[in-house]
Amino acid sequence: MSVSEFVEHWLMGCKPEESDIPTSDRPPVLYLKDWHFVKDYPDYVAYTTPVFFHDDWLNLYLDCYHMHTDPEMYQASDDISCSDYRFVYMGAKGSWTPLHADVFRSYSWSANVCGKKQWLFLSPSQRHLVFDRNMKNTVYDIFSGVSEMTFPGFKETIWTECIQEENEIIFVPSGWYHQVQNLEDTISINHNWFNAHNLSWIWDLLSRDYNDAKEYIEDIRDICDDFEGLCQRNLAANTGMNFYDFLIFITRFAFTYLGQLYYLLKGDDDNIQHSSLTVQQLALNLASIRKIAMKMKDAEGFRKHRDILDTAETLNDPKFSELCIKVGNTYRMMLEPQPWIYNTAKAGIDVLRDSDFIKNWSLVCTPGDVVSCIDNALENLDRKGSKGSTHLGELV
Repeated sequence: MSVSEFVEHWLMGCKPEESDIPTSDRPPVLYLKDWHFVKDYPDYVAYTTPVFFHDDWLNLYLDCYHMHTDPEMYQASDDISCSDYRFVYMGAKGSWTPLHADVFRSYSWSANVCGKKQWLFLSPSQRHLVFDRNMKNTVYDIFSGVSEMTFPGFKETIWTECIQEENEIIFVPSGWYHQVQNLEDTISINHNWFNAHNLSWIWDLLSRDYNDAKEYIEDIRDICDDFEGLCQRNLAANTGMNFYDFLIFITRFAFTYLGQLYYLLKGDDDNIQHSSLTVQQLALNLASIRKIAMKMKDAEGFRKHRDILDTAETLNDPKFSELCIKVGNTYRMMLEPQPWIYNTAKAGIDVLRDSDFIKNWSLVCTPGDVVSCIDNALENLDRKGSKGSTHLGELV
């Protein structure tokens, strides 16, 4: 339904004469969830993201690229492919969200514009207690008489409760299961995101979900022309991305951070000293990407795939320039006083394009290529001797 129809339905349930009608006969309480408000109204700046949530690789990326590149997965109208993870939620008193852990096992933040919510949190160390005996399905509603036969560990769970008031923000760490109920009519803003600090959660989820996807169709392996390809397509449909989507994602960010590092570390001493916090952050990001790529190298189902990413094409793509500007502005806003302007981002791309090491990587085909590319880039910087006292090898 449209938003106006939803609001009309909401108001019908608020009429004074409804209070005398038995609950079973009243209009059902609906909950508007996952409204992509920022994407729907890009020129209407209803709010700005708090600075401590700015380091958001997921939404920065989706502002520039689609998540899927496989033509069998991507469709222009496919929300998974082309949308973002910035939402508005609107619901009357009594509307609620069942028990879940967030998409991709990302971080999330939720700000109450108005209203009040009750949150029940379960730590990742207790995750197994809300699954059934086969570790396939989780409890749906923790308040509705959970079957001890189906969920034998549930009685041992220890929950953390929080009441969120108007104008308060909740931060949900990766992997924390939670159930939420609106105690009053409520409107909230919700973002999912990830960055260097929780990137491992995303790969761990993809690995587990890949194994599940493979198990579900194992009986057709011998008659399937492209069994691994089918596993990857099912993984993307069920989880929101697959191994190759994730490899392209981290590779584009690796190139973005390398370009900015090359520009900053080949500048004058004053520029390096002024940008030292940014340099450290970029090095941390590269270290995280390299660590994940090392894990991906040995993953079952990750075969060599030709033409995963063309380096020259990537560096010349206007979308890549846009991503560099957005990432640069993010870290300047968080860590440095002056803006990261277009010419600065373009200079970083130009420096990277002209670097000797990048010419050895015309194509990125495997996670091992990402590891080698980062290693060669840092060795190249050390060998040529970037100005300043920062040694990237030590930072990474």
